[in-house]
Amino acid sequence: MFSVIRCKKMSILLTAIFAIATVCGSACSRKTTHADPDLDSFAKQIAERKVNDFGYPANHDIRLGDFYTWLTSSKLYAAMINNAGDPFDQHGGHLNALSFERNVIEFFGPHYGFDKGNLWGLVTASGTDGNNHGIYFGSKYLEKKTRKKPVVYVSDAAHYSNMRLADLQNLKLVLVPSDVHGRMIPEEFEKRLVPNRPALMVYAMGTTFKGGIDDQDALNKILARHPSIEVYRHVDAALFGGYLPFTEFRDLVDRKKHPFDSIAVSGHKFFGMDEPAGIFLTTMEVKNNQNPFEVSYLNGSMPMINCSRSALSPLKLFWIIRHTGEQGFISQAASLLERAKWLKDSMDKMSWPAWLEPASNTVYFKRPPDALVQKYDLAPDSDARLGGNLSHIVVMQHVTKERLQSFLNDLERTRQVHETR
Repeated sequence: MFSVIRCKKMSILLTAIFAIATVCGSACSRKTTHADPDLDSFAKQIAERKVNDFGYPANHDIRLGDFYTWLTSSKLYAAMINNAGDPFDQHGGHLNALSFERNVIEFFGPHYGFDKGNLWGLVTASGTDGNNHGIYFGSKYLEKKTRKKPVVYVSDAAHYSNMRLADLQNLKLVLVPSDVHGRMIPEEFEKRLVPNRPALMVYAMGTTFKGGIDDQDALNKILARHPSIEVYRHVDAALFGGYLPFTEFRDLVDRKKHPFDSIAVSGHKFFGMDEPAGIFLTTMEVKNNQNPFEVSYLNGSMPMINCSRSALSPLKLFWIIRHTGEQGFISQAASLLERAKWLKDSMDKMSWPAWLEPASNTVYFKRPPDALVQKYDLAPDSDARLGGNLSHIVVMQHVTKERLQSFLNDLERTRQVHETR
């Protein structure tokens, strides 16, 4: 009898110990996920390095902390939501944010001259994804009209994604030389026109290094002299397309002033997303002249390239629009351009060769010593017409006057050291 009682007590004790161990193990496991030395070290490095990240067009003044607080408190983080489908054609299935994606597109559309009744688009995975859609939609639109594959024309100073994407889509690419300002040379473009093929123009709205803007009017005049050539115009406005609509230069990205068929803009540059994203905008006419690919289980046609798409990116962009507002974007855009001009003027006073294109937030200049290139993460380039090796600074929201002054002080010190040797 005693042994039975003792066994029962032992059983109860073991059960209690197991329960306590399980709770402790669970608590320890939870604690461990909040303290990973490798991740903590990585986060610390990024926080330190982003302060002097001057050479690339990322906005590190990211204001999504409250969004993540909401995401956690709402427990939306515990659901897998997927924007598979057309945001302008609701379909079966409820675990998506397509209505917010459409809201984002309809906010931005009028800023680029699209009428809401003739607007289609989506939130993309990046600026490159937007260009991929522009080239794909343009190609299919022109093929449907002419039964011929188009030739893609892009300047040699434009973003490399356009060259890669033409290759990906097996399209003939013509690289047109650019001038010293990074703009496609109209006369060189006309020399290279293929007369018996449609033209898929990719206009650079701010080239990657110099911030050059292709002269759409001059290029369109050349195209008008060749009326037999069907034309589709896509604007690659990854960085500049973010801030230009909120400045005096807004007409440059207004399709009512400069007719274009589609435009791609990045979300992780001017708008302050914390991961690659963007928007692609076009007309309903272009969208309706694509291969529809009806998908039965989504109960609709799927013209976009991507199947599954992030549902969080539209929610973040919706949050940014709501919490920044039109006036906030106007203020940020004005500040970028003002600081870029101040930097250029300051370098002029130092007699350090520097250039700044109209409507640009990118100052390019004679490359400084390697120590400064490394410290400020300056992107490299070279142009013999401007004396050889160059670097640039892309003046984004986090690139304050105080930080720019530190760069200028370092530049002056290194020059004085060099001159005394």
